[in-house]
Amino acid sequence: MNFYKDMLLVYAVTDRTFTGEKTLYEQIEEALAAGVTLLQLREKNMSKSEFLEEAILVRKLTNQYRVPLIINDDVDIALKCKADGIHVGQDDLSAKEARRLMGPDKIVGVTVKNPEQAKQAFKDGADYLGAGAVFQTSTKEDATVMTKEQLQAICNCVPIPVTAIGGITSGNVSFLKGTGISGVSVVSGIFGQKDIPAAVHALKKEAGKAVLS
Repeated sequence: MNFYKDMLLVYAVTDRTFTGEKTLYEQIEEALAAGVTLLQLREKNMSKSEFLEEAILVRKLTNQYRVPLIINDDVDIALKCKADGIHVGQDDLSAKEARRLMGPDKIVGVTVKNPEQAKQAFKDGADYLGAGAVFQTSTKEDATVMTKEQLQAICNCVPIPVTAIGGITSGNVSFLKGTGISGVSVVSGIFGQKDIPAAVHALKKEAGKAVLS
Protein backbone atom coordinates (compact mmCIF):
# COMPACT_ATOMS: atom_id res chain seq x y z
CA MET A 1 0.00 0.00 0.00
CA ASN A 2 1.05 3.61 -0.41
CA PHE A 3 2.41 5.08 2.80
CA TYR A 4 1.39 8.60 3.75
CA LYS A 5 3.02 10.52 6.58
CA ASP A 6 -0.36 11.52 8.08
CA MET A 7 -0.83 7.85 8.97
CA LEU A 8 1.69 8.47 11.76
CA LEU A 9 -0.25 11.22 13.55
CA VAL A 10 -1.46 8.97 16.39
CA TYR A 11 0.27 5.61 16.09
CA ALA A 12 -0.99 3.21 18.76
CA VAL A 13 1.36 0.44 19.90
CA THR A 14 -0.24 -2.36 21.91
CA ASP A 15 0.92 -3.67 25.28
CA ARG A 16 -1.14 -6.33 26.99
CA THR A 17 0.32 -5.57 30.42
CA PHE A 18 -2.33 -2.85 30.61
CA THR A 19 -5.23 -5.27 30.17
CA GLY A 20 -7.42 -6.01 33.18
CA GLU A 21 -11.01 -4.92 33.16
CA LYS A 22 -10.91 -5.05 29.34
CA THR A 23 -9.31 -7.46 26.91
CA LEU A 24 -6.64 -6.25 24.50
CA TYR A 25 -9.14 -6.71 21.67
CA GLU A 26 -11.62 -4.42 23.43
CA GLN A 27 -8.90 -1.84 24.09
CA ILE A 28 -7.83 -1.93 20.44
CA GLU A 29 -11.39 -1.48 19.22
CA GLU A 30 -11.84 1.53 21.52
CA ALA A 31 -8.63 3.08 20.20
CA LEU A 32 -9.57 2.46 16.56
CA ALA A 33 -13.07 3.85 17.03
CA ALA A 34 -11.60 6.95 18.70
CA GLY A 35 -9.41 7.71 15.69
CA VAL A 36 -5.90 6.29 15.93
CA THR A 37 -4.29 6.50 12.51
CA LEU A 38 -2.01 3.45 12.63
CA LEU A 39 -1.89 0.38 14.87
CA GLN A 40 1.10 -1.77 15.75
CA LEU A 41 0.43 -5.16 17.29
CA ARG A 42 3.32 -6.04 19.57
CA GLU A 43 3.62 -9.30 21.48
CA LYS A 44 6.91 -10.26 23.11
CA ASN A 45 5.77 -13.16 25.30
CA MET A 46 3.30 -15.10 23.20
CA SER A 47 3.69 -18.31 21.24
CA LYS A 48 3.77 -18.09 17.46
CA SER A 49 0.40 -19.80 17.07
CA GLU A 50 -1.26 -17.55 19.66
CA PHE A 51 0.25 -14.45 18.10
CA LEU A 52 -1.00 -15.46 14.65
CA GLU A 53 -4.48 -16.19 15.95
CA GLU A 54 -4.60 -12.78 17.64
CA ALA A 55 -3.14 -11.02 14.57
CA ILE A 56 -5.83 -12.46 12.29
CA LEU A 57 -8.58 -11.19 14.62
CA VAL A 58 -6.97 -7.75 14.90
CA ARG A 59 -6.49 -7.61 11.12
CA LYS A 60 -10.27 -7.97 10.68
CA LEU A 61 -10.79 -5.16 13.18
CA THR A 62 -8.33 -2.78 11.52
CA ASN A 63 -9.92 -3.52 8.14
CA GLN A 64 -13.30 -2.63 9.61
CA TYR A 65 -11.98 0.75 10.78
CA ARG A 66 -9.76 1.21 7.70
CA VAL A 67 -6.62 1.69 9.77
CA PRO A 68 -3.32 0.12 8.61
CA LEU A 69 -1.95 -2.71 10.75
CA ILE A 70 1.76 -3.06 11.51
CA ILE A 71 3.21 -6.19 13.12
CA ASN A 72 6.18 -5.82 15.44
CA ASP A 73 9.28 -7.76 14.47
CA ASP A 74 7.72 -10.89 12.90
CA VAL A 75 7.61 -11.04 9.11
CA ASP A 76 6.01 -14.49 9.12
CA ILE A 77 3.06 -13.30 11.22
CA ALA A 78 2.78 -10.09 9.18
CA LEU A 79 2.53 -12.01 5.91
CA LYS A 80 0.18 -14.68 7.21
CA CYS A 81 -2.32 -12.24 8.72
CA LYS A 82 -2.04 -9.95 5.66
CA ALA A 83 -0.88 -6.97 7.71
CA ASP A 84 0.03 -3.73 5.97
CA GLY A 85 3.59 -3.80 7.23
CA ILE A 86 6.21 -4.53 9.84
CA HIS A 87 8.25 -2.57 12.38
CA VAL A 88 11.75 -3.64 13.38
CA GLY A 89 14.22 -2.42 15.99
CA GLN A 90 18.01 -2.17 15.79
CA ASP A 91 18.39 -5.62 17.39
CA ASP A 92 15.75 -7.29 15.22
CA LEU A 93 15.70 -8.30 11.58
CA SER A 94 17.50 -5.71 9.44
CA ALA A 95 15.41 -3.21 7.52
CA LYS A 96 16.97 -4.44 4.29
CA GLU A 97 15.94 -8.03 4.99
CA ALA A 98 12.49 -6.94 6.18
CA ARG A 99 11.98 -5.07 2.91
CA ARG A 100 13.13 -8.07 0.87
CA LEU A 101 10.78 -10.45 2.67
CA MET A 102 7.78 -8.12 2.82
CA GLY A 103 8.06 -6.95 -0.77
CA PRO A 104 7.89 -3.46 -2.29
CA ASP A 105 4.22 -2.78 -1.50
CA LYS A 106 4.26 -3.26 2.27
CA ILE A 107 5.18 -0.73 4.96
CA VAL A 108 8.53 -1.08 6.73
CA GLY A 109 9.21 0.96 9.86
CA VAL A 110 12.47 1.07 11.80
CA THR A 111 13.35 2.24 15.31
CA VAL A 112 16.37 4.57 15.32
CA LYS A 113 18.31 6.48 17.97
CA ASN A 114 20.65 8.67 15.90
CA PRO A 115 21.09 10.14 12.40
CA GLU A 116 23.48 7.36 11.31
CA GLN A 117 20.87 4.68 12.02
CA ALA A 118 18.23 6.85 10.35
CA LYS A 119 20.23 7.22 7.14
CA GLN A 120 20.95 3.49 7.03
CA ALA A 121 17.29 2.61 7.56
CA PHE A 122 16.27 4.94 4.74
CA LYS A 123 18.93 3.44 2.46
CA ASP A 124 17.66 -0.05 3.32
CA GLY A 125 14.11 0.77 2.27
CA ALA A 126 12.27 2.01 5.37
CA ASP A 127 9.05 3.97 4.82
CA TYR A 128 9.11 5.66 8.21
CA LEU A 129 11.23 5.85 11.36
CA GLY A 130 10.36 5.63 15.04
CA ALA A 131 12.72 7.79 17.12
CA GLY A 132 13.02 7.68 20.90
CA ALA A 133 12.73 7.47 23.71
CA VAL A 134 11.75 11.14 23.79
CA PHE A 135 10.57 10.98 27.42
CA GLN A 136 11.15 8.56 30.29
CA THR A 137 8.95 5.52 29.72
CA SER A 138 7.66 2.75 31.93
CA THR A 139 7.43 0.29 29.02
CA LYS A 140 11.21 0.39 28.44
CA GLU A 141 12.84 1.43 31.68
CA ASP A 142 16.38 1.06 30.27
CA ALA A 143 15.67 3.34 27.31
CA THR A 144 17.98 6.34 26.95
CA VAL A 145 16.06 9.58 26.59
CA MET A 146 17.10 11.67 23.58
CA THR A 147 17.12 15.44 23.54
CA LYS A 148 14.81 17.55 21.41
CA GLU A 149 17.85 18.52 19.32
CA GLN A 150 18.70 14.85 18.70
CA LEU A 151 15.14 14.17 17.57
CA GLN A 152 15.26 17.16 15.26
CA ALA A 153 18.55 15.97 13.77
CA ILE A 154 16.98 12.61 12.91
CA CYS A 155 13.96 14.30 11.30
CA ASN A 156 16.21 16.58 9.27
CA CYS A 157 18.60 13.94 7.94
CA VAL A 158 16.15 11.77 5.96
CA PRO A 159 13.29 12.47 3.53
CA ILE A 160 10.95 9.92 5.13
CA PRO A 161 8.57 10.73 8.02
CA VAL A 162 9.54 10.25 11.66
CA THR A 163 7.31 9.37 14.60
CA ALA A 164 8.45 10.11 18.14
CA ILE A 165 8.07 7.38 20.76
CA GLY A 166 8.64 6.95 24.47
CA GLY A 167 6.56 8.17 27.41
CA ILE A 168 4.30 10.34 25.23
CA THR A 169 0.98 11.61 26.58
CA SER A 170 -1.36 14.39 25.53
CA GLY A 171 0.20 16.46 28.32
CA ASN A 172 3.76 16.43 26.98
CA VAL A 173 3.36 16.30 23.19
CA SER A 174 3.67 20.10 23.01
CA PHE A 175 7.35 19.81 24.02
CA LEU A 176 8.01 18.16 20.65
CA LYS A 177 6.90 21.20 18.63
CA GLY A 178 9.40 22.30 16.01
CA THR A 179 11.24 18.99 15.76
CA GLY A 180 9.80 18.00 12.40
CA ILE A 181 7.99 14.85 13.53
CA SER A 182 5.00 13.57 11.55
CA GLY A 183 3.30 12.04 14.58
CA VAL A 184 3.61 10.20 17.85
CA SER A 185 3.80 6.50 18.72
CA VAL A 186 2.01 5.87 21.98
CA VAL A 187 1.79 2.81 24.25
CA SER A 188 0.79 3.56 27.87
CA GLY A 189 -0.56 7.00 26.90
CA ILE A 190 -3.36 5.08 25.16
CA PHE A 191 -3.56 1.52 26.47
CA GLY A 192 -2.60 2.42 30.03
CA GLN A 193 -5.45 4.93 30.32
CA LYS A 194 -8.81 4.19 31.91
CA ASP A 195 -10.63 6.26 29.27
CA ILE A 196 -8.98 5.24 26.00
CA PRO A 197 -11.25 7.28 23.69
CA ALA A 198 -10.60 10.46 25.69
CA ALA A 199 -6.84 9.79 25.60
CA VAL A 200 -6.88 9.28 21.83
CA HIS A 201 -8.94 12.44 21.21
CA ALA A 202 -6.59 14.53 23.36
CA LEU A 203 -3.50 13.04 21.72
CA LYS A 204 -4.88 13.68 18.25
CA LYS A 205 -5.55 17.32 19.09
CA GLU A 206 -2.13 17.95 20.65
CA ALA A 207 -0.18 15.88 18.11
CA GLY A 208 -1.83 17.86 15.32
CA LYS A 209 -0.50 21.08 16.83
CA ALA A 210 3.00 19.64 17.30
CA VAL A 211 3.21 18.34 13.74
CA LEU A 212 2.07 21.65 12.22
CA SER A 213 4.58 23.73 14.23
